[in-house]
Amino acid sequence: MHLQIGFGNEFASEDPRCPGSLPEGQNNPQVCPYGLYAEQLSGSAFTCPRSTNKRSWLYRILPSVRHKPFTPMSCGDLTENWNEVEPDPNQLRWKPFNIPKSSEKKVDFISGLHTVCGAGDSKSRNGIAIHMYTCNTSMIDKCFQNADGDFLIVPQQGEILITTEFGKMMVEPNEICVIQQGMRFSVDVFGETRGYILEVFGAHFELPDLGPIGANGLANPRDFQTPVAWYEDRTVATGYTIVNKYQGKLFSCQQDFSPFNVVAWHGNYTPYKYNLENFMVINCVAFDHADPSIFTVLTAKSTRPGVAIADFVIFPPRWGVADHTFRPPYYHRNCMSEFMGLIKGHYEAKEEGFQPGGASLHSIMTPHGPDVDCFEKNSTAVLKPERVAEGTMAFMFESSFSMAVTKWGLDTCHRLDKSYYKCWEALKNHFNPNWKPSSKNRVGNH
Repeated sequence: MHLQIGFGNEFASEDPRCPGSLPEGQNNPQVCPYGLYAEQLSGSAFTCPRSTNKRSWLYRILPSVRHKPFTPMSCGDLTENWNEVEPDPNQLRWKPFNIPKSSEKKVDFISGLHTVCGAGDSKSRNGIAIHMYTCNTSMIDKCFQNADGDFLIVPQQGEILITTEFGKMMVEPNEICVIQQGMRFSVDVFGETRGYILEVFGAHFELPDLGPIGANGLANPRDFQTPVAWYEDRTVATGYTIVNKYQGKLFSCQQDFSPFNVVAWHGNYTPYKYNLENFMVINCVAFDHADPSIFTVLTAKSTRPGVAIADFVIFPPRWGVADHTFRPPYYHRNCMSEFMGLIKGHYEAKEEGFQPGGASLHSIMTPHGPDVDCFEKNSTAVLKPERVAEGTMAFMFESSFSMAVTKWGLDTCHRLDKSYYKCWEALKNHFNPNWKPSSKNRVGNH
């Protein structure tokens, strides 16, 4: 599948079936080529600085405005009500979330959305939500639009074919994609399918600043991919359904044509995908365990410098070479919330219990860290260069928001592991008041 490369570029694309469909030299001529309609999709205020100004021009067979009125529909387990249940500051871990069997019930991407946790408010344009999607059926004559924010989608089981107004993207496990606010899309699946979604209100994802790392590293812009124009001129006599997520609720409307009727487009406000295998990993090569911010793929910044609404962080295969160091993640209490998921393999700090398709949440100032087996093993391990996380991909959605867990997350899903706290119960007291420093453990003798 042909895709354009780059992050945040000024792209231009036209379906090869209609050469010359992009107007030359202007955005909205009196009559567009091929009799198309010009429609602008704005992802930022008109007056944002150029560095943050996001918009695209779409040249379509019919404009989006031609539809019947929106009416409320069932939200299922999708919610923005953060007060359904009392707060729970405990360490939380979920077993792999169940995927409905197609022989029992047909579930598409929209009806398979389940909100796990979140905070903030889509009305005031400041917040975050984390969802799971578990589905088994493609969306037929139906598309989804999120008026509230951006979706960062992390497939865990099963590839998904995403058709957007900008073109098509096939996204496989170990890849991610971002569908930005207001972009209409449909999801085709090819069996039992599961994944994670990070939703942010009021900001767009961007590449983290690299500081002293320099001009290159982490997720390189050239490895991001954006679709090329593709259209269908299709009438749907029985009705095409547009599902709109607006102020945390779902609404639907009908129209008699496919919304994927964009023949050509140009701009810098687009959907995109990224293969996590392309991440250029930075790691410590002398001593100590570096902070996990070195593994940031994308960030949605808040208005406070250095503080994110959400960071998307991965823990990819890499070398561990640090001397005189406890190499796994350290014990930690954090002013940020940490939601973790596992795409494949075994996470280094908890090789048992944390499974692909499951998750964990360590809330603000809730202690967390390696389980007892990990601590004992790595406190006495021979420190030679070794591969870490081979065949594994864990990730973290980290947020400055204090996230509330939904009723579905705490109860209805029936996947919460009530024994999670026990993985730390056997940690021993190793304190020795008679310990004396030796030359090999003094600071500076690395």
